[in-house]
Amino acid sequence: MAQVLEFKLPDLGEGLTEAEIVRWLVEVGDVVAIDQPVVEVETAKAMVEVPCPYGGVVTARFGEEGSELPVGAPLLTVAVGATDASSAAPGDDGAAAEEPSGGSGSGNVLVGYGTGAPAARRRRIRPERSTASAAPAAPAAPAAPAAVSAPSRPAPVAVAVGEVNGRQGPVAVVSPLVRRLARQHEIDLRGLTGSGPDGLILRADVDSAIRQAGQATEAATRTAAEPVVAEAPTAVASPSAAGAATPATAERIPLRGVRGAVADKLSRSRSEIPDATCWVDADATELMAARAAMNAASGPSGGPKVSVLALLARICTAALARYPELNSTVDTAAREIVSLPGVHLGFAAQTERGLVVPVVRDAHTRNAESIGAEIARLTELARTGKLSPAQLTGGTFTLNNYGVFGVDGSTPIINHPEAAMLGVGRIMAKPWVHQGELAVRQVVQLSLTFDHRVCDGGTAGGFLRYVADCVEQPAVLLRTL
Repeated sequence: MAQVLEFKLPDLGEGLTEAEIVRWLVEVGDVVAIDQPVVEVETAKAMVEVPCPYGGVVTARFGEEGSELPVGAPLLTVAVGATDASSAAPGDDGAAAEEPSGGSGSGNVLVGYGTGAPAARRRRIRPERSTASAAPAAPAAPAAPAAVSAPSRPAPVAVAVGEVNGRQGPVAVVSPLVRRLARQHEIDLRGLTGSGPDGLILRADVDSAIRQAGQATEAATRTAAEPVVAEAPTAVASPSAAGAATPATAERIPLRGVRGAVADKLSRSRSEIPDATCWVDADATELMAARAAMNAASGPSGGPKVSVLALLARICTAALARYPELNSTVDTAAREIVSLPGVHLGFAAQTERGLVVPVVRDAHTRNAESIGAEIARLTELARTGKLSPAQLTGGTFTLNNYGVFGVDGSTPIINHPEAAMLGVGRIMAKPWVHQGELAVRQVVQLSLTFDHRVCDGGTAGGFLRYVADCVEQPAVLLRTL
């Protein structure tokens, strides 16, 4: 006899208390294997796939795509021991899932860990047999009283093949930001034609659909209001009538997920850290020449090129070795400055999901080539939304290259609970006095925002001046290599 087991949203680590359902990977009636990913969720730190510790037939899902669930809330129910009865019916296509191990699961609820059990082939129950597949789960319903007692949860019913939330067919969209934007404005993605590669729906496509919908609504409102204007012209100038139109044009965007986490961290940084900023212009001509020489020496197939960001990161680790006060944090409760032994260098990365700060672990033990390779790896994970919470936390110092946006300078907000952040503007040709003569040089602006509790201006200025000296004369670094 089948036993219905309830799988709850697990604790994904790093103190996260809730997650948003981005995409279901299984449907009611699917046969799942132990540790098979069943849902893609977005937390305040990363987007991850959650594996199910049970193997069997999915009998119910709790939560629609776009909704948030707290940790510990029911995620789905699985009929364990009913695989044979649901998959060995006459006339089946012969694709049978592997036998689940009774009522036992892997116990695995952490993303990225498996039990090594062989993966079962996914197979959806045919629509005409959906009633039969759901029947064995009914007698075992008392085993999961929580699922029965909550009236807001959907009943365990099978759905037709390819049907999700009442809509048919796949959607050519990858970005969770695009899906969320479409949900907020009630745009049906299945009615859009994507302008991206292979028909991929981009944010520009959704924005265009939103504008068209807004224009249509405005035209309909204007048409409906014409008789009223003719009968009572004074109603148009009425303050109450003008105020009534405001909600139709205002847009409310929830601060949650990555955006909400960034908002909380930046607000906390501003309220807790007495920050100050100093900046300096530096001649980066020699640094750019040194980088070109490094990459030329590696040859056409000599490995990855060294990026400017990697060189700046290596300069930062050398500067932090000289000025360790800036590689620290403040314990406000104990009123103590905590000096940290190693440098875990964060770097700001802009993605479709918002601003994230991946962390290069033990950057003080790496050379420029190693740092560059790790930055490239983490950047790719950030773009695809596959960074884990561990890769986004634990930083001790942050490097922010806002020059990629074409701006010269900024006063960055410290990434709480760190003590400092170095900002780098764009490197561009400017008139510069070089060796007593006016010349065109490659100039960059460097800005350091620091926690004034951990050091004074002399230390911060010394750090920034050393960074500028290394940018202007890369040979200075040889003394610390």
